[in-house]
Amino acid sequence: MSVIKSRHRGMPAQDGAGVKLTRVINQPGLRHQDPFLMLDEFRSDNPDDYIAGFPPHPHRGFCTLTYMLAGTMEHKDSVGNTGEVEAGGVQWMRAAKGIIHAEMPKQVEGLMWGFQLWVNLPASEKMTDPEWYDFPSAKIPEVQAGNTTLRLIAGNYAQETGPVSLPGRDFFMADVKLHGEFELKSQQQEKRLAYVYEGELELNGEVVSRGELLQLDSDTDLALKSDAGAGVIVLAAKPINEPIAQYGPFVMNTSEELDTAIKDYQSGTLAANQKL
Repeated sequence: MSVIKSRHRGMPAQDGAGVKLTRVINQPGLRHQDPFLMLDEFRSDNPDDYIAGFPPHPHRGFCTLTYMLAGTMEHKDSVGNTGEVEAGGVQWMRAAKGIIHAEMPKQVEGLMWGFQLWVNLPASEKMTDPEWYDFPSAKIPEVQAGNTTLRLIAGNYAQETGPVSLPGRDFFMADVKLHGEFELKSQQQEKRLAYVYEGELELNGEVVSRGELLQLDSDTDLALKSDAGAGVIVLAAKPINEPIAQYGPFVMNTSEELDTAIKDYQSGTLAANQKL
């Protein structure tokens, strides 16, 4: 039996102030993958595609994770946090009951390449206080196996622990920079996904190419192989199994809670400070 349950490709999209990107999760062909709400890849060396960035905008009810492969992105928010994420680094924001933030490129030319992942929160945590963390590349542990490097962003693997965590719930995210053969042990979480962002590889004998998002069997170890080199993001988690109600940057459990979020934003009570 194939370890690959289904294959999907992202679609072109724009977000923020016109940033061009590929929407991988939460597009017509692949909706929410509980608890993963959205996965975007932005990749361009044309500044017109990214220079306008993501000006101030609100969030409530979930977490955002920004992971950069190339370029630099600046973060500012209504709680007073500021920071820059560079190549190999991660920013983790738990929006929870409400935050307003801006993410703006800190470059005017060159390659801007990275990902934004949205991870849902259960109802019991949606209205908790927001949090923000900046993890530079040096803080991301690496597991070396031959010529392959696994960068562990969240979860546990080979006696290493990624810096991003959701207390009380399993959440795994790794960037596997593959050269040769590598076996990735199953994390035994019910939801497991892989996104190939570079090159071509064999996954348990099946050929997978750049731009494919795979829904995977949760129990089988992954036998990865690429002679020419490839890059793949692997995600795994236990689903929350609660209703998802989304309106743009607000993700709650009911339409009534969405109405409240919109009213709170409009009235200036969603976040501690409406201006950055």
